[in-house]
Amino acid sequence: MRSIAMARRPGNPSRRFPDGGSKARSSPFLSIGLVVGALFLIGYSLNGSGGFGGNKEAVSRVEGDFSCTVEVQRAIPILKKAYGDSMHKVLHVGPDTCSVVSTLLKEEETEAWGVEPYDIEDADGNCKSLVHKGLVRVADIKFPLPYRAKSFSLVIVSDALDYLSPKYLNKTLPDLARVSADGLVIFAGYPGQQRAKVAEVSKFGRAAKLRSSSWWIRYFVQTSLEENEAAIKKFEQAATKRSYAPNCQIFHLKSYH
Repeated sequence: MRSIAMARRPGNPSRRFPDGGSKARSSPFLSIGLVVGALFLIGYSLNGSGGFGGNKEAVSRVEGDFSCTVEVQRAIPILKKAYGDSMHKVLHVGPDTCSVVSTLLKEEETEAWGVEPYDIEDADGNCKSLVHKGLVRVADIKFPLPYRAKSFSLVIVSDALDYLSPKYLNKTLPDLARVSADGLVIFAGYPGQQRAKVAEVSKFGRAAKLRSSSWWIRYFVQTSLEENEAAIKKFEQAATKRSYAPNCQIFHLKSYH
């Protein structure tokens, strides 16, 4: 479980003292206090701006703007190491899929498609172009996807299953596995990650239900989906080499055969 608590910003420990027309001698205790306060402020500033291992993702979690779709883009080099040839024909499912598809299309020998589960009226020109070309489509994932079985070598889903109740997960998750030939990768939020609740409800219809890894694993068993142990091992090895630490839960599942 990951969570980040907001820290109160410390006040400025330095104060001005009138010299009264002559040099005033400061107390040694005051000098020590000023030094300690300055060091504390420097440490706080570095930690908040990415120093000492801080990162933008950590800041975004606190502000309620966390996205596992952004995490997918970070993980693409690791996924390529883990899945190899299976990364040649990829379907991404989730909000802001245009950004993921655009990133994947820049990779050599990679074909990519996307499914946007929500409205994209405010999409930029690049996204509208992908929709026009048929590479990205808007579709309600509560219903069967308009693709034949095993249409894609790998299916990646992010920021979409967290918004589905078990009633709809029972239909959507098996369907995602159906259209994949070599595997299904799920990026899900950690319980405790903060989200913008008001914005979520207006866009997604409900707030995200961030579930634990044990809940997901039990659910995979119930739906007859097996974890892909070989892919998990390769992904972990590649992640270790690149010092990659995911900010989302990542599950590697086998396709239905």
